[in-house]
Amino acid sequence: MMTNLFSTFDPSTNIFNLSLNWTSTFIGLLMIPSLYWLTPSRINIMWNKMNLTLHNEFKTLLGTKSFNGTTFIFISIFIMMMFNNFMGLFPYIFTSTSHLSLTFAIALPMWLSFMMFGWINHTNHFFTHLVPQGTPPALMSFMVLIETISNIIRPGTLAVRLAANMIAGHLLLTLLGNTGPSMTMNLISILIIGQMMLLILESAVAMIQAYVFSILSTLYSSEIY
Repeated sequence: MMTNLFSTFDPSTNIFNLSLNWTSTFIGLLMIPSLYWLTPSRINIMWNKMNLTLHNEFKTLLGTKSFNGTTFIFISIFIMMMFNNFMGLFPYIFTSTSHLSLTFAIALPMWLSFMMFGWINHTNHFFTHLVPQGTPPALMSFMVLIETISNIIRPGTLAVRLAANMIAGHLLLTLLGNTGPSMTMNLISILIIGQMMLLILESAVAMIQAYVFSILSTLYSSEIY
């Protein structure tokens, strides 16, 4: 039972499917017609307003010392994660963000670039981050160890948080779906309503987790200035 349950996250069963399954990472953008970006519409206006809101929020977190255009990197990450999370809610579409091979491949290089840039260009500033202000002298060495460990595990927590939340929701939907054939007609209607409510919840989780991933990446980036 558990093997069949977790097989829903298996990216492929052969070499041919391996390349096709991971194309779901970009299938959301391929489904958008080219005229959508040029023709004004309500959806287009809402999309531009969302991007402007994210830009202003990320700009506030990064501060005035950040480079121009830095916010668009994190907006792009948000859009990519949100598209992948939403596409995974459709039947028979592979959820790439439920795999650490994707989330960790994004989080680790980004974190490494932040660390390398910060330690090379702002060494003294990074050393001050290791000892929070007001720390007693007796605890300074202990705090350096704690802050170092917390910095090292940041890419892991970013990747695991997103993948775990995607897996949890999909597992619950799969479990409810597998119980359908063994239920009576009276209970099937309750099951369908429960799955619809859970699907609405998962839609909210898909957007929230994409926002959390991008906002934490922005916060990590703001510490290098």
